[in-house]
Amino acid sequence: MKVDGTSYRTIWLAKDGRSVEIIDQTRLPHEFATLRLASLGEAAHAIKSMQVRGAPLIGATAAYGVALAMRDGTSDAALGQAYDTLLATRPTAINLRWALDDMRQRLKALPPGERSAAAWRRAAEIADEDVAINRAIGENGLGLIRDAAARKPPSSGKGGATINILTHCNAGWLATVDWGTALAPIYMAHDAGLPIHVWVDETRPRNQGASLTAWELGRHGVPHTVIVDNAGGHLMQHGQVDLCIVGTDRTTATGDVCNKIGTYLKALAARDNGVPFYVALPGPTLDWTIEDGVRDIPIEERDPAEITRMTGRTADGKILSVDITAPGSKAVNYGFDVTPARLVTALVTERGVAPASREGLLRLYPERKAAAAGE
Repeated sequence: MKVDGTSYRTIWLAKDGRSVEIIDQTRLPHEFATLRLASLGEAAHAIKSMQVRGAPLIGATAAYGVALAMRDGTSDAALGQAYDTLLATRPTAINLRWALDDMRQRLKALPPGERSAAAWRRAAEIADEDVAINRAIGENGLGLIRDAAARKPPSSGKGGATINILTHCNAGWLATVDWGTALAPIYMAHDAGLPIHVWVDETRPRNQGASLTAWELGRHGVPHTVIVDNAGGHLMQHGQVDLCIVGTDRTTATGDVCNKIGTYLKALAARDNGVPFYVALPGPTLDWTIEDGVRDIPIEERDPAEITRMTGRTADGKILSVDITAPGSKAVNYGFDVTPARLVTALVTERGVAPASREGLLRLYPERKAAAAGE
């Protein structure tokens, strides 16, 4: 995607060939800044501190983190340390474990002298694969937006009636290597000339919607409006939402979806008002080992200060963090919730659109059926 006319991915190999660069998402939307990661520790910090975030980008960054570690030592012990260090950074996003398992399996099969070069190659492949996957998600999801447009009554103005889409958190190109998951169909619809408008949940407490999704959409010229998290149900009641589309950090083998806290409430409101609720996800976000998302997906608890403090820009351009809660009040900061499959209209993947069910997923990923039979 482009920022002020320049094409960017969210992570890329630095010119020195021995480090990687990222967009520091903690500085957005007030400042666009890039950051160089030169060590395993810096890669782990970038994931944990949310300088990079979003399940697909976390996975790609972890892969590059392994490559950075292999640059400094290629023994089995060094590989194990890199795996454990990176796995501990974020417990919920399954792409992290998927990427680390992939890297470890491939590298352990090689002699130590070949591991460093192989790690850099495979990390680059994972990044490129993510871009291709997300482009395919966009193409598959575009059909759902066209269907929504066809269901709307004709407009008296030019270009047809506006399609209103609600999204939660950030599942755009900033959450992936490029294109995004939930936002990929939106970008493609906009580029195809469909009249769309996006309701952007602010997504407290870190405001990934207000700061990242709104920033992305604005840079791409997509009409959008930021709303408080609790406004979605009201808009649906009054017919102002044609469909919801969100991303996910982990989806179970039965179609339960774990996404940013507040997603479950949007799904409930959508079901009550007859609004389609779609979830866009790449294959590596599927966790085939889990059946019951509510019971078995670990939910990350983050620093309560993300709730009690907020950072913003003052009228004179200063960036400040301020307390917003009553002194002495405790806070608990759950990062995610789980939306049961019964509330999901369909899952949008790189392989197509399917019901949120075991049967639907196995139709798209038949190799998992063969794998399960051999276990």
